[in-house]
Amino acid sequence: MTFVAANETYAGSDVTRPKSLTVWFTGLSGAGKTTICKAVATELLAHGLQVELIDGDVIRNYLCKDLGFSKNDRDENIRRIAFVSQLLTRNGAIVLVSAISPYRAARDAARHSIGDFMEVHVNTPLAVCQVCDPKELYKKARAGKITGFTGIDGPYEPPLSPEITCYTDQESTRESSSKVVAAVLQYLTPTSA
Repeated sequence: MTFVAANETYAGSDVTRPKSLTVWFTGLSGAGKTTICKAVATELLAHGLQVELIDGDVIRNYLCKDLGFSKNDRDENIRRIAFVSQLLTRNGAIVLVSAISPYRAARDAARHSIGDFMEVHVNTPLAVCQVCDPKELYKKARAGKITGFTGIDGPYEPPLSPEITCYTDQESTRESSSKVVAAVLQYLTPTSA
């Protein structure tokens, strides 16, 4: 299988593939990943870009319904999301992934398999995430009804050098989404030779 680098011409054709990208939002449950993703999607669509949103919760209900929450299952969940993202990115979409993705190695593997990749750490303190708990998952985890819950009795390995960090306890959704959109648009802008 041959992949074409961004903005390069397909072999034997004068058709140029548009530059594309996967933007991977990682952070604790309740950090605001999906909220920021949706705001970014709205802004990018307004720029006329093809945008696909992949939400970890939705994927868990369909593509990864057979998986649990062990480390191996979490890694497989991220591998499947990365595979879908790579296909969409390869075909010119801006893919916005919202997934806790607690393990650094799995996110790094996703970056490697996708290629055109930008990591966004939605860095929200655990105490703030627990307040924003519409599904009461933290409450259930603290009561022992859920085990291996990320941030409580399951690990979260924050990115070491994400391209963007959003501090949702200090920034509005608009401030967070605007810096992501600015970075995406800059990435997509052709550089002059």
